[in-house]
Amino acid sequence: MIELVVLAIAVAAAAGVGILVRRNEGRVRTVAEGTTTDGADPSGPRTELLAAVGLAANRPAVLHFSADWCGPCAAVRRVVAAVVTEFADAPAAPLDIEVDIDADPALAKELSVLSLPTTFVFDTAGRERFRISGVPKAADLRTALAPLTRPNAAE
Repeated sequence: MIELVVLAIAVAAAAGVGILVRRNEGRVRTVAEGTTTDGADPSGPRTELLAAVGLAANRPAVLHFSADWCGPCAAVRRVVAAVVTEFADAPAAPLDIEVDIDADPALAKELSVLSLPTTFVFDTAGRERFRISGVPKAADLRTALAPLTRPNAAE
């Protein structure tokens, strides 16, 4: 009988932890100002790594990490492609940049990517503005990206 009670408590605790961990999945989180590349050395490793994958000046970007073995990454690919396509005619049309975490582990380490899928939204100045763990909701991604597609949005 005691074993059943201990088992029930363990299962309830595991379910509670799972709910807490999943609660932020797919949520667009604003990046704190101090964690962006503001004031960073423009020739620093982060800037060089981002430029190497295609982050361009004067264009916002949605950068998402994926891998061949990542099932949810296909859903991220579809959501990001659809949202970026919606802004194709915007004054500052966003870039859709997919990075294979196995092919570019240095960038993943620099951006502190701990799990897949992970998505970042960068403004026109190349500053990290939003971070999403898990599959983003299209409406949330659209809301985060919309102000960045207008001229002078990063300033």
